[in-house]
Amino acid sequence: MVDFLAENNLCGQAILRIVSCGNAIIAELLRLSEFIPGVFRLKDKADQQKYGDIIFDFSYFKGPEICEGKLEARPELLDLDEEFRENNIEILTRFYLAFQSVHKYIVDLNRYLDDLNEGIYIQQTLETVLLNEDGKQLLCEALYLYGVMLLVIDQKIEGEVRERMLVSYYRYSAARSSADSNMDDICKLLRSTGYSSQPGAKRPPNYPESYFSRVPISETFISMVIGRLRSDDIYNQVSAYPLPEHRSTALATQAAMLYVILYFDPSILHTHQAKMREIVDKYFPDNWVNMTADFKLIYVDNYLMAPLTQFLSTLIVCLKASRYAAVTERVHAQVQQFLKEGCLREELVLDNIPKLMNCLRDCNVAIRWLMLHTADLACDPNNKRLRQIKDQIQTDSKYKPKILFQLLLDTAQFEFILKEMFKQMLSEKQAKWENYKKEGSERMTELADVFSGVKPLTRVEKNENLQAWFREISKQIMSLNYDDSTAAGRKTVQLIQALEEVQEFHQLESNLQVCQFLADTRKFLHQMIRTINIKEEVLITMQIVGDLSYAWQLIDSFTSIMQESIRANPSMVTKLRATFLKLASALDLPLLRINQANSPDLLSVSQYYSGELVSYVRKVLQIIPESMFTSLLKIIKLQTHDIIEVPTRLDKERLRDYAQLGPRYEVAKLTHAISIFTEGILMMKTTLVGIIKVDPKQLLEDGIRKELVKRVALALHRGLIFHPRAKIQDWQSMYQSTHIPIPKFTPVDESVTFIGRLCREILKITDPKVTCYIDQMNTWYDNKTHLEVTNSRLFSEIQDTLGTFGLNGLDRLLCFMIVKELQNFLSMFQRHILRDRTVQETLKALMNAVSPVKGIVANSSKIYSAAVAKTQKIWAAYLDAIMKVGQMQILRQQITNELNYSCRFDSKHLAAALENLNKAVLADIEAHYQNPSLPYPKEENTLLYEITAYLEAAGIRNPLNKIYITTKRLPYFPTVNFLFLISQLPKLQYNKNLGVVCRKPADQIDWLPLVLGLLTLLKQFHSRYTEQFLALIGQFIRSTMEQCTSQKIPEMPADVVGALMFLEDYVRYTKLPRRVVEAHVPSFIVDEFRTVL
Repeated sequence: MVDFLAENNLCGQAILRIVSCGNAIIAELLRLSEFIPGVFRLKDKADQQKYGDIIFDFSYFKGPEICEGKLEARPELLDLDEEFRENNIEILTRFYLAFQSVHKYIVDLNRYLDDLNEGIYIQQTLETVLLNEDGKQLLCEALYLYGVMLLVIDQKIEGEVRERMLVSYYRYSAARSSADSNMDDICKLLRSTGYSSQPGAKRPPNYPESYFSRVPISETFISMVIGRLRSDDIYNQVSAYPLPEHRSTALATQAAMLYVILYFDPSILHTHQAKMREIVDKYFPDNWVNMTADFKLIYVDNYLMAPLTQFLSTLIVCLKASRYAAVTERVHAQVQQFLKEGCLREELVLDNIPKLMNCLRDCNVAIRWLMLHTADLACDPNNKRLRQIKDQIQTDSKYKPKILFQLLLDTAQFEFILKEMFKQMLSEKQAKWENYKKEGSERMTELADVFSGVKPLTRVEKNENLQAWFREISKQIMSLNYDDSTAAGRKTVQLIQALEEVQEFHQLESNLQVCQFLADTRKFLHQMIRTINIKEEVLITMQIVGDLSYAWQLIDSFTSIMQESIRANPSMVTKLRATFLKLASALDLPLLRINQANSPDLLSVSQYYSGELVSYVRKVLQIIPESMFTSLLKIIKLQTHDIIEVPTRLDKERLRDYAQLGPRYEVAKLTHAISIFTEGILMMKTTLVGIIKVDPKQLLEDGIRKELVKRVALALHRGLIFHPRAKIQDWQSMYQSTHIPIPKFTPVDESVTFIGRLCREILKITDPKVTCYIDQMNTWYDNKTHLEVTNSRLFSEIQDTLGTFGLNGLDRLLCFMIVKELQNFLSMFQRHILRDRTVQETLKALMNAVSPVKGIVANSSKIYSAAVAKTQKIWAAYLDAIMKVGQMQILRQQITNELNYSCRFDSKHLAAALENLNKAVLADIEAHYQNPSLPYPKEENTLLYEITAYLEAAGIRNPLNKIYITTKRLPYFPTVNFLFLISQLPKLQYNKNLGVVCRKPADQIDWLPLVLGLLTLLKQFHSRYTEQFLALIGQFIRSTMEQCTSQKIPEMPADVVGALMFLEDYVRYTKLPRRVVEAHVPSFIVDEFRTVL
């Protein structure tokens, strides 16, 4: 018969793929549950007020048009909704695909069952598959994994959160318009159940039976699966646990499966008392807590409580707890004896395999029972009886976490040593066996030579019979066949008996040398028997017995004990290594089927579970860097405050005062302690945890960096607090790390981090409404007092404090703030200008009046004044946005100058190399556009991106030339900016000492932020907008001058001076040639303007 899991067996491969997929789905759900965007929980009032109108639950489907209509009626909600979509669509898509895969899983399983019933798989039916060992395992696992998926979703992703995420995905994706979308079915399956994972929350009625029945599954299939689990040992675990009292432990995996699958058939739970009694008698007589495939602990519930009553009486619980207490004490003493140096020798291990295995079984069973039945996680806080049982167990078993943890450590170490010894013996088994055979045969040949009389040996007479007999024995030993171990074992025993008899019957005892030869040969034959008995089954049994997957969650409760042990004795890390490797057994179950199916999910699932375990290892061992930094802090304190610096010249009499032996001894002691801690972690050899290699040196380095990041971040968080006057998720950030995380602190203002607080404080003190920036002096002055507020030295001090990376980070934050400000500006432009009919008509009339732009506008002052007056209401918001952008551009220029100066000063070769490389690349790109046959960096080439990062850090860039946002074509955009500029000119005047300043202090306009803000805004659009804008300014200057000439006004009007100053500064900062201005303004006007300056 074809093997059920053979590649050509379609029936077996189909169910194997389904089960493999199920294990991968559970891993993905567990992984995603750690990345639920907090906003979907709507827990705090701020989130409710901000996002409550754009995040909907399933009530949305009752009237989607109404909900969307409310959004469309409020433009600010539409903007927020679009921003929310951009921030969350990626993670929502991943969650939806995970939910979809759960639904697809059960659809595929139902289709497989239908195919079995319809005879699609030749000679295979549901009954025949359940008779096959692999078949019944896979069918039971398939149903069980579906139940676990549903439980994981409900426990890790709350019902309301699920609904909000599904509705958001539906709104933001193409799912609503896709004909083949199964969104309806997914929503029906995963709608809220009312279950809450919060401690103390009551379970909803008829839960999870009603939840499990949302997608119908064949009742026959469920009944037959339950029947198999009730009657069979489907995983053949009992053979690894021969003692009757260990049966519930042997069947623990099966018990967990049965516990979940019973909810698919509520009739058994509610009415079939006899079946429930049978299940409890077999699986739960002394094992009331278990673990599911997602490592979630499960406890007996109301359905099992009634049949369990006889086992949960006070007396029986007391007896069980007392028995495990006695077993723990006994086996711990045995394990400690075995772990003594020199005890676990190869001979002792080979002679005592059953004894050692029994000790291992007792240890692991005792640890499992005590760890599960004393765990707080395993006890339903709403069940008073279970709480009483847990308390009684803790009392009667004399439960002490430290003692149990010590037993776990010793057992793990004992198990690890045994496994390593057996692996080595198995690898050397044949070589050693052949060596012993050769040695034994040679001894017999030598004895035959002795009795031949040829080889002299003291007082040994020639004996041809013995000579022939010993030669025959030598041949018999050489004829032993390693491959036929059973026959070789029997024959070896017979040869040992024959050698004992020949020594007895032929009176060979009198010759000590002959006796020694015979004894040596018997010893070699005994060794051959021992070696042939080394079987791989022992390792398999040890793997089964040593399973610690049930402690995947519980082990965290022992973290503090582990860390205290390491702090007291850093060499404890070597024992912990064995414990972590033992915990890695949890990876075997989910990966087994994925591996058998050759699924591409193997790597991602392995990485998830291995990564979780490695994260826990890092968490435990983080105590070493923490202890090191604590000691370093004490050393710093001693050296700073206690130890007095020894002067260069010192009187002999005062030498004792400066010696300070006590504090110096304390420094030496602390320094030694730090070295001991580093030695401790380095004692843990490079270890493969799952598929991730854990290097102790890397662990130590990451731990030190993590602690350093935490302490520096805390210092900056506490230090950079000022008295009040596009969002990236953690999982998306290239700077955030799971191993060396940037810590999060409770915000003290609107900023999330200290960099944000620093940036906002700088923006506050350089606010153009209250300060005036003088470009020639790189200094900000207070508008009222005319005192200096700050200058460019501020950025030198920031670099000295935060370094180049900190200053560059501040620059990047300003970049994002400019992007945000420009996006808000465009939204404002759409609302207040493009949707305002009055403004549109004014702009249209103005454009008709000034056309053609090359000409002169008749009666210009009246036309311009009328247009400005009609649009007056929009300029306040416009000015505010422009000034903010301009202010941030000035700050970016200052930061760029500081970065470039420090790079040239500290790394002149790097600065020169970057400048030349930048020029060379730009020259090549320009040459390519002139001649497309020349080379150009391809899309997949990262050269330009990598160079940009270096150039920005070195300050080799011009912030004013940067494109911050992508824009669409906007009607009347140059005209609006022109009108805005001439609306502000009457508020300004030219001062020979200060440049352009406000006429009245109340106007609060700073000239340079205004110029740079407009420059930056125009830079985001096509260059023709800038051309039109400059042409309109040129026309304004010409028309105003023409009117002045006709009215015989000798002085150049202030508005014209302001406009020409704008053009002068515009050309200077954009580094455009003067002819750009002269194309729109006659040269004689520019010359006259020079005389004014």
